[in-house]
Amino acid sequence: MTARQRTAVARPRDGRAPRGEGTLLGVPERFMRPRLVLIACVGILVAFGTLMVYSASSVTALGATGDAAYYLKRQLMFAAVGSVVAVGLAVLDYRVWVRRFLMPIWVVTVALLALVIVAGTDNDMGATRWINLGFFDLQPSEFAKLTIVFTAANVAERYFEEGSLDWSGFLRLVIVGVGVPLVLIVVQPDKGSTMVLGLTIVVMGYLAGVPKRILVGLLVMGLLGFLALSLKDDYSRQRLLTMLDPWSDPFDTGYQLIQGFYAFGSGGLLGVGIGFSRQKYSYLPMAHNDFIFAVIGEECGLLGTLGVLAGFAVFLWAGFQIARYAPDLSGRLVAAGCTTLVIVQLLLNVCGVLGLFPLSGKPIPFLSYGGSSILASLMLVGMIVSVSVHSRLPETAYDGVRHTWQLEDEGRDPAGLELVGEPAARSGRGRASSGGAQASPGFTVVEGGARRGASGSGRSSGRATTGRGAAGRGGSGRGTGARGSSGRGSTGGGRRGRIDLGPSASDRLRGRDKGPRTR
Repeated sequence: MTARQRTAVARPRDGRAPRGEGTLLGVPERFMRPRLVLIACVGILVAFGTLMVYSASSVTALGATGDAAYYLKRQLMFAAVGSVVAVGLAVLDYRVWVRRFLMPIWVVTVALLALVIVAGTDNDMGATRWINLGFFDLQPSEFAKLTIVFTAANVAERYFEEGSLDWSGFLRLVIVGVGVPLVLIVVQPDKGSTMVLGLTIVVMGYLAGVPKRILVGLLVMGLLGFLALSLKDDYSRQRLLTMLDPWSDPFDTGYQLIQGFYAFGSGGLLGVGIGFSRQKYSYLPMAHNDFIFAVIGEECGLLGTLGVLAGFAVFLWAGFQIARYAPDLSGRLVAAGCTTLVIVQLLLNVCGVLGLFPLSGKPIPFLSYGGSSILASLMLVGMIVSVSVHSRLPETAYDGVRHTWQLEDEGRDPAGLELVGEPAARSGRGRASSGGAQASPGFTVVEGGARRGASGSGRSSGRATTGRGAAGRGGSGRGTGARGSSGRGSTGGGRRGRIDLGPSASDRLRGRDKGPRTR
């Protein structure tokens, strides 16, 4: 038996918890607890985000459409659609997307990203990132994140776990499968999404086992590439300069960032109250989208912003717990990759609003207004839950044997053998007599030595002997007499046989130098 087999714990094949581990709703705690925490956390964040979207957008919506709840209604509609899609993704096995449908998904994603470059719109944002569908502006880069995570998980599993790829094949598929969509996103340009995806790929590579020197090299190359792109054109270069000194142009390039600072300053510790923001009255541009964190800081104060960050910290814990107990490498990478996407995008937005990083235009998942954003974020949640739902406890070398056991009445198999784990009462155990008659229960201590009438069963040493009945040792006593078919130590005639316990107590205590011992 190998060391792994010796230390393995037999676990049921159907995914139920082994003995000693608790369950929640019939599912092992290691799977159900992070799943429930994740779902509850996302529900709270979406509900709070919907409230803040309504508060931050009511003034703008009233002036533009005459309906203060215009953006609220659209956000609720997108959240409902995203929830339905997320439930569908959670029910369906994630392996279907990672293995079977990966190629069609990848082709559609690349086609949509290429269509953005050809026939996309910038929505007066300075970058071409959307496809106008009439009722909805689709942002393909948001959905391309899932495709890139699927591709990276598939390639990593084939190389690190299955061994069906060599190193050159692994690099080739990574360059094509991951690199092509990334290049199309950079061309838009969408440096924020590129940065989020780049950091996510590094995290997935670390979990998959990619050498650390390669990951460090990718990080250095990514940083250099980001600086090159930021200094390439006036639009990106100005964002970098604005981060360094927004007060150099407080009425133009630094206006939005400075108004965000005013919002945080007005909020203080506890905030001015939900719905009472002053900056949303046309002072803070994009208050319900990119800068919703500033409105949260104004209306809910420092405690509100810390509460939001705590909620995403819980989301991070739950997502990585699900990844930890995933049944295979692809599931582990999908759960960790989707979780990392959400957290990195949150940090990118928060750092930008606080002036710690150049503004990227990326919304906060679950909180900011945006159809593509809320749909894509809930799809990521659906994939994480899918990994949790389709996780099973690993099967050990003993499971196959355990499942072949068939119990009969009173815990006995057809051969009359007792199975481990199914104890029977002493009075119900075997019946011992050579003639088939039931022996009397209990045991008898014969003092002063053997009974002279028991043929072949005693010794004349004068030691105390004990005869055990059928109920004492599973059906018959053990002795030195002939063994009949009815049991060990039976002397026939329904009489109990003596059991030889070896040397007497006095012999065992007698020193070895007192002379030879007789047996």
